[in-house]
Amino acid sequence: MKYTAAVITISDKGSRGERVDTSGPAVRAMLEEGGFEVCYTAIVPDEMDQIRAELIKCADELQIGLVMTTGGTGFSPRDITPEATLSVVERETRGIPEAMRWASLQITPRGCLSRSAAGIRGRTLIVNLPGSEKAARENLDAVLAPIHHGMDMLYSEGSADCGQPVK
Repeated sequence: MKYTAAVITISDKGSRGERVDTSGPAVRAMLEEGGFEVCYTAIVPDEMDQIRAELIKCADELQIGLVMTTGGTGFSPRDITPEATLSVVERETRGIPEAMRWASLQITPRGCLSRSAAGIRGRTLIVNLPGSEKAARENLDAVLAPIHHGMDMLYSEGSADCGQPVK
């Protein structure tokens, strides 16, 4: 099944046109290559109300299946994407950011500094990726196949063949 997706870049400088967003387009390309239909993109500043509004719009109004954010997951005082995400989801999906951190740690010890979060709102999966294009690509690559299976479960009426081997 082909699922819809959105990519939201969270960046003060990007939202003001002071920095070219490369992570958002890279994530979009990976999702499209992975079989998702990216039907919405946005760039918003690191502001709680604006991030929350975009996530809620994608889940509740647009009913998008997968929302990927990029940016705002570090230690800067303005990095609040995980907090915004956790404030709108109904169920956390902790394994996704754990897998991304594990994959990042295979590349750099700084991978442990990611504060990415993920969760489900209704039938929308929301996942936070880092803001750098390189890290966003690496993190998404680590979880894209399992996310497909998660989407199948989220949209199923019961079992999604959970006992089947991963392809």
